[in-house]
Amino acid sequence: MGVLIIGAGLGGTLRSVIQYAIPQNSAVESSFPTLILVLPNGNPVHTSDIAVNNPALVTFDYPLQNEPNFLLRLGDSSNSDVKVGSYEVSVPATGQKYQSPAGVGPYGSVVAASAICQHLGCIPPELRFHTPSSSSFGGQIHCDCHGSTYDPYKGFSIVTGPTKSPLPSIVLSYDSTNDTYTASQLIGATIYGHTSDLSGGNALTTKGAVVNTVEG
Repeated sequence: MGVLIIGAGLGGTLRSVIQYAIPQNSAVESSFPTLILVLPNGNPVHTSDIAVNNPALVTFDYPLQNEPNFLLRLGDSSNSDVKVGSYEVSVPATGQKYQSPAGVGPYGSVVAASAICQHLGCIPPELRFHTPSSSSFGGQIHCDCHGSTYDPYKGFSIVTGPTKSPLPSIVLSYDSTNDTYTASQLIGATIYGHTSDLSGGNALTTKGAVVNTVEG
């Protein structure tokens, strides 16, 4: 478990690889927590720990427990980093639009979003990222449950239904001095099954990163 994302042969989902930078005690948060992304051993995640176009399912819980989010370092078909810009994302369910956060990191290629399908709530491994070189759904996040697809290169916007909402995006920040990543907010549509992103679950704690693997 020494490396967070390196290696296509992990064959599962690593969850809960974040911990509080500031302790939180309430099961219903009043504001989004600020969390530094860490490895299962508690050390901060560095860029070298995040493989470009990694086909393995690696997620972290945010903003509450048991709410997985994808952590992706996006690249092209040659596995070279792709700088991800901010996009205007539409929410057909509500008619609203919002600007997605741009990619972060030294190459602007690291992004994160909810790993709960906005159609009926399926999670990895049914919902997974397909690398650009994949023969099907290349460069997309596809849900095997009912066929919804999302584009992580364009703010996790909808490619095909039946979903009527894009995947909510995580706002990440990057500290170039220490080569570390922090999650600070979730924007876009509300997490599936919630009336609020900050209620309906249990708060994260400072008791260490809890890692779970879901076979894919």
